[in-house]
Amino acid sequence: MSLPTLDETSGADVPEPRSGAALRTPRAGSAPRWARVLVRSIFDLVLVVWLAATIAFLALQLIPGNPLDVLLSGVQDATPEMRAEIAAHYGLDQPTIVQYFNYLFGVVQGDLGTSYHRGSPVTQVLFSELGATVELTVAAMLVAVAASIALALLTSGQRPGVRIVAQGLEIVAVSVPSFWLGIVLMTIFSFGLRWVPAFSGDSPAGLILPVITLAVPLVGVITQILRERIEHQLHEPFVTTIRARGVSESRLRSGHLLRHASVPALTLSSIIFGSLLTGTVVIETLFARPGIGRVIVMALQDRDVPVVLGFVIFAALVFIVINTIVDLVLPLIDPRLKESR
Repeated sequence: MSLPTLDETSGADVPEPRSGAALRTPRAGSAPRWARVLVRSIFDLVLVVWLAATIAFLALQLIPGNPLDVLLSGVQDATPEMRAEIAAHYGLDQPTIVQYFNYLFGVVQGDLGTSYHRGSPVTQVLFSELGATVELTVAAMLVAVAASIALALLTSGQRPGVRIVAQGLEIVAVSVPSFWLGIVLMTIFSFGLRWVPAFSGDSPAGLILPVITLAVPLVGVITQILRERIEHQLHEPFVTTIRARGVSESRLRSGHLLRHASVPALTLSSIIFGSLLTGTVVIETLFARPGIGRVIVMALQDRDVPVVLGFVIFAALVFIVINTIVDLVLPLIDPRLKESR
């Protein structure tokens, strides 16, 4: 008969060994990942919007000139009574600190103020031109992602010569200034060959050259990331297992490696998309397209302070929303991220 163990004699319970699955089980009462992402995004949203509004407000206050003079630029022989009335209407007769807190209070309520030159709410001014910018940005991102996936699958794991040529072309694509590339494309395909219009912003054909101009630098960046991640995955043990099952090389790359490699590319693409959505000024000006970029350029030239401030807050909102969506989508692509905290 075996002697009782120390735990048996003391009456203490011997803890059962926990399996690896149990070790990965979240603690009781812990919030799901999507809830943590939303809470963090709300905190980031409040902080970023406050910082963006504050910095933009202070920067515009430091610009020489009086906003009241801008409002009365088209009025000759403005009387002091008229100036006082307009200043009171826009709150320009109050101290700067009072204007700042009044503006923040309006932002909390969804009121970004009224445009000095257009006389319309800032939200209406921005959203009236947002559709054209979204159309251009989404089309450019779709073209860039499709081209990057195709190029990454074709050039990954190839001979050194193929890689050198591909990397050289990608560096050129990233380094070429967008305005110069747009001018070259217009000169060749619009003025020379006359295949597509250069300044027809309302027709689908007029979207071709702006989309290509925006997509080319993105293809260079995204292709590099996808190819490097795919080549890194080629040396992982699971690739040998998949090949042993008889899976073809094309299916291995497109069905397994591409899914794992798309995680960092998707994260970067979200940042790029937010930058494009708020930074298409050069392309919209070059191709004479409507959009939010041209509105901001005119607002800066005319010192339309409410429109500029509203755009800064809008840009902050875009980045936060897009990053939140990406954080929620990433676990669907790579289930291992569900376990990360």
